[in-house]
Formats: sequence, structure tokens, C-alpha cells
Amino acid sequence: MTSDFHRIRRLPPYVFEEVNKIKARLRAEGTDIIDFGMGNPDMPTPQHIVDKLIETARDPKAGRYSASKGIPGLRKAMAGYYGRRFGVKLNPDTEVIATLGSKEGFANLAQALTAPGDVIICPNPAYPIHAFGFIMAGGVIRHVPALSPEQYLSNISRAAKHSVPPASVLILSYPSNPTAQWVDLDFYKDAVALAKKHELLVISDVAYGEIYFENNPPPSILQVEGAKDIAVEVNSLSKTYAMAGWRVGMVVGNARICAALARVKSYLDYGAYTPVQVAAAAALNGPQDCVDEIRAIYKSRRDTLVSSMKRAGWDIPNPPASMFAWAKIPEQFESAGSMLFSRLLIEEAGVAVAPGIGFGEYGEGYVRIGLVENEHRIRQAARNVKKFIANADTILAKAHNKMEQA
Repeated sequence: MTSDFHRIRRLPPYVFEEVNKIKARLRAEGTDIIDFGMGNPDMPTPQHIVDKLIETARDPKAGRYSASKGIPGLRKAMAGYYGRRFGVKLNPDTEVIATLGSKEGFANLAQALTAPGDVIICPNPAYPIHAFGFIMAGGVIRHVPALSPEQYLSNISRAAKHSVPPASVLILSYPSNPTAQWVDLDFYKDAVALAKKHELLVISDVAYGEIYFENNPPPSILQVEGAKDIAVEVNSLSKTYAMAGWRVGMVVGNARICAALARVKSYLDYGAYTPVQVAAAAALNGPQDCVDEIRAIYKSRRDTLVSSMKRAGWDIPNPPASMFAWAKIPEQFESAGSMLFSRLLIEEAGVAVAPGIGFGEYGEGYVRIGLVENEHRIRQAARNVKKFIANADTILAKAHNKMEQA
């Protein structure tokens, strides 16, 4: 008898676990860790959303089973959001599914769409669920380098032509986690044309669509004429309204794909707690100044991170969107790789980041930095990083000696 079950054997060791263990050990010892490693919003959920949750929870009927595809009021609110934000008309009964966060929606889409051996075209680096949701469903991932949107788009046709069996699904994710890049509508027009040419279904992840810092907000793939013929979009309230723990997301677009997801979900869950869904509808339908305020906080943190780290000797590109920065390892530590660099950074400087290798092989040499600490803590981190870089030779020599002795 094997020690691991079949699907578990298909999953590699969790790359972030090493850094997480070090972080937990140091905190237990009383070390102050400035944690940029998690994409976990630290801002409170806007009060009017919390108030609606409390109000609804007082209803004696609130604790009953809910609806696995989402209550009608929430699906209407989601459709309304797409109409206002993107000019996209959606039928809330057939083209909108409320999910338990975007991650659950993505994973169950993979279950709904994938037969064993199906080939999925996936960007690399990418958020892990984009690949491993399909791997757990029995799919085969065709990784395509995606250090820029242009690089990814230019290699999609090649990946589709040389996949055996032919690829069935194309994954897009902009604004990107982890690279923080975003795309314009022309990118989606080209992607839809390529997908139709190669008979691919498209899943587009726009969970960070409201966290942007340029003049124009990121578009939706569903704005492209004919996109709904082949595409769905995965979205979330987690970052937009600082509601990550509430677990409210959506899958919208192609009715056939939405119906497949609804059928899978009908066997797996009864939907989120009804007061959570009612509060989520209040978030989408209510005043949106809170979204502007949350976006402004992330922008201020981004500006502080980039400027203070530059003074510390680490050039971090200015992310145009998302709640992350994607940065090359400082040249003094290039030889260490992203995993050792991240481990040394937390041990020697008390600063936690996510190693790029955790997002795929093409993420090696980079780290992801979450904008989840306030400006004071960011400046403190930069002071620690300055000392860390200045002592790079000593730190690396000590690390190599330790590895040789192990």
C-alpha cells in the first residue's frame, strides 16, 4: 500500500511551507516579523457591509441552508456590477454563479471542465490554483512563460499547436498574481481570437480588477465581442472590499460553462451563509467610495515600498495594479535563488516575502511582496533590508557553511 493517495502524489511539496515554518518559529521566539509574504488584506471590511451582515443574521431563518449557485439577490447584484463597471450585460439566472471565493470557483471549474489527460495552457509564473486546480482534476498543464503579457500571448499559439492531445482550456489572469501586470482590451481581443482559432475555452481571473494605480481601470475579457461564446471570468470581493475571509466570489460569462459549474457545486455545497451573501450584495449595490479608499491605501503603500527600497539598494519595479510587487532578487543575492534568499531575508532581516519559485519555474530569481503592511512598517523593513544587503557576503558565506555542515 502506498503512503500517499493518487491526487496527493500529483501535488509537489508546498514551496512556501519552508518560509512559513521559519516565520512561525521566529515569532514564537519573540522576533518581530514584517510580513509581506501573504496576500491577506489587513484593512477592516467597510462598516455598512458589516452592519448588513449583522442585521440579516438576526433573522431566525438566516441559519438555514442557502443556495449553492448564490441567492438571487446576490447574483443580480453581481450582474449589476458588470453592467456598471464594464458595460457587460449578464443574465443573473444563467450567466452568474456566486462562489465561495474565487479560489473555490476556479477549482470547481476545473472539476467541471476537465477529463483525465486534458491539456490546459497556463501562464508561468502563476497563482498556484491556476495550475493545481486542473492537476487535481486530472488535467495536464502546458506551462507557457509569462513574465510579461506579450510573452505569454506570443507563445499561446505555439503551445496549442504542439499539444497532444489538443489543448482544451486557456487560462488568463490580469491583473496578475504574482507579476502585478495588467492588460488592455486589445490583449483580450487577441486572446479571444486565438482561443477561437484553436477551439479553446477561456477562464479569465480578474480578482484584482479593482486594485489599480494607473488612469484606466483594467478591462474585462467579456467586453470583447463574442467572448461569451467561449469564456468565463472569475472575480472576487476579497480585495475590492477587504472581505478575504468572507469567501465571496463569482464566475460569470458563458452560460454552458456556468451551468456545468452549478451542477458540480450542487453536489458539493449549499453556498455561503445567507447573511454573508446579503452583505455581499450590499457591498456591490452600495456606495463605492470605500473601494476608492482601499485602492488609495494600496497606492500609498506601493509608492512607499518602491521609494524606500530603492534608497535601501533594492530596485523594485512600480506595480501598475494588484496588491503585490514582483521584484528581482537584489544582485548581491542572485546566486542564492529565490528560496534561499527568502529564507535568509526572514532570518537575518525579519522581513518575509514569497519566493518566486513557488509560482512556477519561470518565477525563479524573483520574489512577490504583498502590500499588506502600513507605511511605517514598510520603511522599517527597508532599513532592515539596507543592512541585509550591505552584509550580503557575510550572510551568504555563513549560509553556505551551514549547508555544507548539514
